[in-house]
Amino acid sequence: MRRAAGAVAVGAVAAVTARAAYAGLRRRPPAGDKTWTRTNHRGELVTLLEGPAASVGAIAAELICAAVAAKAAGRATDSQTQGATERSRGSRSSRGMALAGAGALAFGLIDDLAGSGKRRGLRGHLGALAHGEVTTGTVKLGGLAATGFAAAVFGHAASGHAASGHAASGHAASGHAASGHAASGHAASGHAASGHATDVMINAGLIAGGANLLNLFDLRPGRAIKVAVLSGCLIAAGGAVTGGPGPRASNGRPVGGDRSGGGRAAGLVAVAAPLGASLALLPEDLGERAMLGDAGANALGAMLGAAAARSLPRPARIGLLAGIVALTVVSEKVSFTSVIERTPPLRRLDMLGRRPTALSAPPAIDAVTDSPEAAIEPPRQRMGRHRRVEPGVGRVRSAARFFEFFYKTPARQKQ
Repeated sequence: MRRAAGAVAVGAVAAVTARAAYAGLRRRPPAGDKTWTRTNHRGELVTLLEGPAASVGAIAAELICAAVAAKAAGRATDSQTQGATERSRGSRSSRGMALAGAGALAFGLIDDLAGSGKRRGLRGHLGALAHGEVTTGTVKLGGLAATGFAAAVFGHAASGHAASGHAASGHAASGHAASGHAASGHAASGHAASGHATDVMINAGLIAGGANLLNLFDLRPGRAIKVAVLSGCLIAAGGAVTGGPGPRASNGRPVGGDRSGGGRAAGLVAVAAPLGASLALLPEDLGERAMLGDAGANALGAMLGAAAARSLPRPARIGLLAGIVALTVVSEKVSFTSVIERTPPLRRLDMLGRRPTALSAPPAIDAVTDSPEAAIEPPRQRMGRHRRVEPGVGRVRSAARFFEFFYKTPARQKQ
C-alpha cells in the first residue's frame, strides 16, 4: 500500500513538473517559436515543445525520487540495514531511469532540430551509412544504443538482477569450502558473471528498442501516449504477477527482498514518472496543438524500457525484447497506421479523444480565383510525418489570399 501511494506521488510530481515546463517553454521557447513549429498530418501547425516538457517532467520526478530514497537510506540505523539497502537500490534505479531518459531526449532533439527527413527507418539510415552518409537519424540510433547500455550498466546492480548471481556465487563459495572442489566454485562464479552480462545486454536492448519503437507510433495525435500508457500498464501488471526481479527459489518464486510486497509494486513505481508526465500533456497532443516529436517519444520510450528492466524477471524481459524487435522489423515493411485503420477496435482506440477525421479534409480552393495556378493542388506531404515550416510562409500566403479576394471580387462584379 505504501509503494502504491509512493507511485501516485511520483506520477503527480512528474505531471505537475511537465505542465510547468510546457508553460515555461511556450512562454519563452529556446531559439524562438519558429524553431519548434512543424506541420502535422492535417497540414496544421503544431509545436514540438511537448516532447521536451514531458521528458523534463519524467526525469525530474525520477531524480527527486532518487534523492528522497538516498536521504532515507542515509538516516537508517543499524537495525534497519535491509530497508536502507532497498532504498539505496531504489535510488540507483531511479537515477538509471533518469539517465536513460536524458540521453534519449538529447539525441532525439538532434534529430528533431537538425534532421532533414529524407532518410527514414532503420533501413534508410543504415543504407545511407553504408554509402558514407552520416544522417542525424544514424547519430540518434548510435546514441540510443550507447545511452541504453550505460543506463543498463548503471541500474543493473540496483535492480536486484545481480542479487541472484551474487547469491549463487556465495553458495558456490560455501560449497567450495566444504567440499574442496575449486573448479566447481570457479565455474559457478563464471556462470554468475555470464548471467550479469546477459542481463545488461537485455536491459540495454529494452531501453534502446523501447525508445525507437514508441517513436514509430508518434504519427497521429495522442497515439504514442496511448501506446505508452498501455505499455506501462502491462509492465506494472507483469511486475505484480511475477513478483519483480531478484533472487528466486528453485520453484521460480521470488525469495528475500521486501516482504511487504514492494517487489510486486516495483513495476507500478517504475512506470509512474513517464506515465504521469505523458498523461499531463495528453490534452495538448489530442487537441493537435503540440506533439511529442522524436525527443519526447524517444525519452518516454527509453524510460519505459528502463522500467521494464527494473521490474521484470529475465524470462519476461526476453519476451518483451523479442516483441520490440519483431515490431521494429515489421515496421520497415508494414505501416502501423494502415493496420490501425483496417482494425476497428484499434481504430476506435486510436480515435478516442481526437478530432473527427472528416475535419482533416483540406479547404476547397477559392472559387473566385481564376488563375490556372490556383487550381493546381500543392504537393502533399507523406502521411504521418511532421516537417519543418519555413519562417513566415504560412502568414504570407494567408495575407496574399485575403487581399486577393477583396481585389478580384469587385473586378468580377463589374463584368
